[in-house]
Amino acid sequence: MGNFGGGMNEIMRQAARVQRKIEQTKKEFGDKEVTATAVGDKVKATATYSGKVSRVEVDPEFLKTEGLELAMDGVCAAINAALELANKAMDAEIAKVTGGKIPWM
Repeated sequence: MGNFGGGMNEIMRQAARVQRKIEQTKKEFGDKEVTATAVGDKVKATATYSGKVSRVEVDPEFLKTEGLELAMDGVCAAINAALELANKAMDAEIAKVTGGKIPWM
């Protein structure tokens, strides 16, 4: 039983180290941005790696010819795509510092 306790302490130390690395990575890369488009590049959305939408652009001609409803559908699609890209990008940065796996899982 004593051996298990020592091993558990080491696992907890490793977990704390990895958690600190993850938090540091989130801070370091949180403001980086990715952009996604929808409806043939007529709508663009930019999001940070931390998952905040920072900018949305709609081609004024597209809005005029296609209308608000289709433009808003495009905005939603572009935002969702940008957030997915941002999430994958952040996961990739975290995988670099964790070696792609979390040691205690």
